[in-house]
Amino acid sequence: MRDLLQEIDEWGPEKVVCVSDARTGMRGVLVIDNTARGTGKGGTRMSPTVTVGEVARLARVMTWKWAAVDLFHGGAKAGIFADPDSPDKERIVRAFARRLADQIPASYVAGLDMGMTEHDAAIIQDELGDRGAAVGVPESLGGVPYDQLGVTGHGVAEAVDAALARQGRSVAGARVALQGFGAVGAAAAKRLHELGAQLVALSTIDGSVHDPDGLDVPQWLDARAEFGDACVAKASAQQRIPRGEELLVDCDVLIPAAGQDVIDEAVAAGIRAGLVVEGANLPTTPEARRLLATREITVVPDFIANAGGAIAAGFAMDARYSAFRPEPTAILRAVAERTRSNTVLVLDTAQSDGVLPHQAALDLAKQRVRTAMQLRGRLPSTAAV
Repeated sequence: MRDLLQEIDEWGPEKVVCVSDARTGMRGVLVIDNTARGTGKGGTRMSPTVTVGEVARLARVMTWKWAAVDLFHGGAKAGIFADPDSPDKERIVRAFARRLADQIPASYVAGLDMGMTEHDAAIIQDELGDRGAAVGVPESLGGVPYDQLGVTGHGVAEAVDAALARQGRSVAGARVALQGFGAVGAAAAKRLHELGAQLVALSTIDGSVHDPDGLDVPQWLDARAEFGDACVAKASAQQRIPRGEELLVDCDVLIPAAGQDVIDEAVAAGIRAGLVVEGANLPTTPEARRLLATREITVVPDFIANAGGAIAAGFAMDARYSAFRPEPTAILRAVAERTRSNTVLVLDTAQSDGVLPHQAALDLAKQRVRTAMQLRGRLPSTAAV
């Protein structure tokens, strides 16, 4: 069993709060990693497999993500150990919010992540009687419609375009393989289709499909809207491939937009894309990234490529107590501009410094967080000689 106390470092976490409720069976955790640059902000996920260690890792990713996009919030994440399809979901979410009433929104503002919906965010607001308690609420309650706008996937697609343009290549005609066809993957596919890219493979938890001549993106988006993850079952037998092989098809760009640690050394050895753009959080292992570098495969880090949700959350955070809705076009424009500029900055820095893009991005984020910690007097005093 991991001892989180032994894993606390100079950055955090600052606070780990575990909560439970006997009546509903709710078990949850809040990890506030680092607040030197602002209030803890990060999504809340619900899963029957969520762990404290997993939430702590994701909270640290949020620390770097906020700093990398240069927005003034701190890293945090929350998790609820429960089945998101449970008929008691609302009672569980309400119990979670009640148990953390002393933390939300004073130290943490809840948001959306795996297993949580706009309705759940609205329930948290309602339970605590505070519009500032959560972001990601329905548009009819003044929220930013993340999934409708597809902010994270939109940013991932813009990162692909920026990375290819940096290499002197066009996104138009580029062959893209996509692992994960949820909110992020579908939005990325939609935007890449608009930019002229060719989607040659996609997957859901129910299976994978591949067509070297290109998949009909509008048709697949319609199928996803109607059938969800089961849309892959509607593919012809010729298009069906074993799950996981979508990572290994011949393509120009690979977008892992599903789970964590899906690309290890064994998978990295078989990847045929020249560019990997991380749509999910933590999809590659450090060993895989080193191997990909030796194979001259460029990787755009997760907290650079998929920061669209954080950028949109910045707008949502500002609008929590406002009578006016955020402007969707302004959000998408900011997502595109910040993601593109950060992608180029990190890849250029990695090349000039002779380090992996993840290290370049991490160094940039750490520098910004350390500066904030220093200005706030949070760093250890240098002992007098």
